[in-house]
Amino acid sequence: MSGFGLWQLRRRAKSAGWLAGAVALALNFAIACGSDTEPAPIPQPTSTPVVSLPSLDLGAGAGASPSTLVTNGPVSKAELAAVLSISDLVDRVKPTVASIAVESVRRGLFFDFSDEGAGTGIVVRPDGYIVTNTHVIQAANEIKVTLPSGISYDARVVGRDRVTDLSVLKIDGQDLPFATFGDSDDLRVGDWVVAAGNALALKGGPTVTLGIVSGKGRSIVTEIGELYDLIQTDAAINQGNSGGPLVNLEGEVVGINTVIVAKAQGLGFAISSSTAKPIIDSLIEHGRVVRPLIGVAGQDVTPAIASQLNLNVTDGAIITRISPEGPAYKAGLRAGDVIVGIDGIPTPDMANFLRLLWSYKVGDVVQLEYISNNRTGVTSVELVERPAES
Repeated sequence: MSGFGLWQLRRRAKSAGWLAGAVALALNFAIACGSDTEPAPIPQPTSTPVVSLPSLDLGAGAGASPSTLVTNGPVSKAELAAVLSISDLVDRVKPTVASIAVESVRRGLFFDFSDEGAGTGIVVRPDGYIVTNTHVIQAANEIKVTLPSGISYDARVVGRDRVTDLSVLKIDGQDLPFATFGDSDDLRVGDWVVAAGNALALKGGPTVTLGIVSGKGRSIVTEIGELYDLIQTDAAINQGNSGGPLVNLEGEVVGINTVIVAKAQGLGFAISSSTAKPIIDSLIEHGRVVRPLIGVAGQDVTPAIASQLNLNVTDGAIITRISPEGPAYKAGLRAGDVIVGIDGIPTPDMANFLRLLWSYKVGDVVQLEYISNNRTGVTSVELVERPAES
């Protein structure tokens, strides 16, 4: 304690002693004068207050049973730290997170140059199938996959889908730990999620970050095209995390990390599991994705777009490009029309429109509800197969 603090303490002690003496003198004087008033009882010091927490249940995903997470009594710092820790969750997820290193050859005027890159993958089957982002392995001549166990494998591409930016790799592994997928439709904005991946290609295993679901059903334009039905999160997604899992507190994969916005803070995006799971299964079984097509490209109708184009709707998918040879054009749709439903099911944005469209089979005939020149129309469209990606 400093000299000043000690002096203050002594001064307060002297003042307290003087005050106590004055009170005692006044009290004796009152008693001597025959006062009937009894002195007020002096409050007794209480024990150190104990804070009791309300019922707290983070679910079994944090690695503890609900009985260890729910309490109405006093909680120590150690107990609180154990409840809030996600270390058990991380231990379950990490064995399924693979590090991916790629090497590609870039041809120069006189010499060829080797480019190296890194990303992340998720083991989705015990016999060595791994999902990652297409942009991670694009133009790669050599792909190496390293598991958290330290074992490295050469990998081959089973199939890729540029529309969703998903690809499946195969390594010669057996009995591998593999991820469990959850239903991203059950997510709510504000739910806790954990992102894992090979951030910056750092040694020592996957990097793990914690955040919340900031938004759902996002559509964004990227260098590789427009991506739909994305989960927005503030869990840090860094370079090298592409292709890694976004998991809920049950340890289930609810998204595949894909996009970061470098100029923003806490703005990352993951492909939802509801979109990714059927794509992954199709790539494993067929090496490609068979999906229907009507021959249009579009974007979400927003209040700003509705005002600018004088539309009488604020929801829907507005057609920005249409193929003259496609089914939609032949059915009477044109650029600028707004698709608002399929078979009576509303399509408030491109994500919902595409998810619903891709739930049909090639050859199906659907009823498209649309707005053209602020007039409602309905037309029949026969779905054709989307050409295979090269």
